Amino acid sequence: MSTVSAGTQADPTVQRPWAALGALLAGLSIIIIDGSVVNVLLPDMVNDIGLTQTDAQWVNSIYSLIFAALLITVGSFADRYGRRKLFLIGTVVFMAASLGSASAGDASVLIGFRAVQAMGASMMLPSSIAVINVLFTGERRAAAFGLWGAVFGGAAALGPLLGGFLAEEFSWRWAFLINIPVGLAAAVAVMAFVPETRGPRGNGFDPVGIVLSTTGLALVVFGLIEAQNYGWWTATSDFDLGPLSIHTGGLSIVPMALGLGVVLIVALVGWEEMRGSRGKAQLFRLDLFGIRRYGFGNVVALVVSLGEFGILFALPLWIQSVHGFDPLVTGAILATLAIGTLSSGGAARHVSAAIGATWVVRLGMVLEIVGIVVIGATVSVTRSPWWLVVGLIVYGLGVGFATAQLTNVVLEDVPDESSGQASAMTSTFRQVGSALGAACLGAVLFGSLGLNLSSALESEQDLPSAQADRIATAVRESAGQAITKLDEVPELAPEADDSKVAFTEATRTTAWVAAAFVFLGLLVSFGLPTSTRGPEEPVGARTAGRDASAEP
Repeated sequence: MSTVSAGTQADPTVQRPWAALGALLAGLSIIIIDGSVVNVLLPDMVNDIGLTQTDAQWVNSIYSLIFAALLITVGSFADRYGRRKLFLIGTVVFMAASLGSASAGDASVLIGFRAVQAMGASMMLPSSIAVINVLFTGERRAAAFGLWGAVFGGAAALGPLLGGFLAEEFSWRWAFLINIPVGLAAAVAVMAFVPETRGPRGNGFDPVGIVLSTTGLALVVFGLIEAQNYGWWTATSDFDLGPLSIHTGGLSIVPMALGLGVVLIVALVGWEEMRGSRGKAQLFRLDLFGIRRYGFGNVVALVVSLGEFGILFALPLWIQSVHGFDPLVTGAILATLAIGTLSSGGAARHVSAAIGATWVVRLGMVLEIVGIVVIGATVSVTRSPWWLVVGLIVYGLGVGFATAQLTNVVLEDVPDESSGQASAMTSTFRQVGSALGAACLGAVLFGSLGLNLSSALESEQDLPSAQADRIATAVRESAGQAITKLDEVPELAPEADDSKVAFTEATRTTAWVAAAFVFLGLLVSFGLPTSTRGPEEPVGARTAGRDASAEP
């Protein structure tokens, strides 16, 4: 190990920042793909290892739940113990859990390893953002975050395509196994090119803050994810916890989880404020929210996340249920979004230099709104889903600009020594916003579907109200999959046609609501100050948060 002055030109790792970025992005790609790939794998998992409906939901939900709950804690650890170190630990954990997931023979093993995967992913994401924040400045910073955003959006779009291909040609297990060679290559590259960076270790530890943060966020995200299953207020079913079924006396588990989660988060804020006033170690520096760009930027991130990816929740269901496309073709359609994200990611540096990063964020949100509106106007029972490509590319352009450059803007004034916890908090705002947006847009989609279909069956097919409600409930609760079964019975062709029209109208309504959320985020973004950093600083010039030694 060589030891040199931090940030000096003698440090070979700082001389190769783009190689460091490539290594980080390779690792980042597998956790993003893994977050989007599972939806298309679930039918094969159900057939292979006998997942129940509840099991299938938890294969997805546990990943989001653990990931969001741990972000703040691991971001603080990254600043304290080293960002490269935590990224590498996370990569090893993620690879090991991927192997376990691929080898799973029953639901409990698969769900358990998905939880461990999320632990690894929660270490990798904030660590990668923190390293980028320290290594890059000026125009290079805009370019670096542009590439980060391109990989983020592109990997999310390519996940369903990759999963569909692997499931069809090989096995759903290969969607997890492929993480291992990519993760190994990323880990080797990180060790070779990424310097170790960390903040001051400070005095003491904050175990109470860790418990409050992890438990509070887990309860909030759980409540948002499970609202569709258990009801927002009145219980629609008993709460299932493994083999146990817990009766909650008519009140849904959701408001209980949300209420307790909010109480714990409020307690966390008070606890951290008290520790800060006494000069003790904090899990998170609350004074960072006094930085206008950071505090306001996180609000923008939360609001935009309500609608930013909500339409991508509805489209796969609509394409497969209404048009009968298989997961591979559905994934291919959605993957065209990556054309936009990769294009805008590559152009971010030049556009940011011309109009500033804050205006790039606003431009991105405008493009997202236009793309979502085009998608909403394009969905049709009679028109091929391939026509969605136009709207998806425009939407992808917006994601590439807005997502990446918002991270750039939010972290611009954050001291380097706090980059890990600051980026983790921003990611947490986004995760909570995404969970809330998915809950709201899911309610819009399935609520509209049920109402539209029940009304259509009564008025157009002259069905009794009870029978119309039964069909509408079956279509809604199956997320549209019952339409395929209706199509298989010639006598039920009119009901199938009405179901397709109702699902299309519900998807269009969901698009309008998603566009409205992003528009609200656009309005909020005008509270952000414009970027003030100079056009370029030497790489390694911002050294406040680096160790006294840089370790290749």
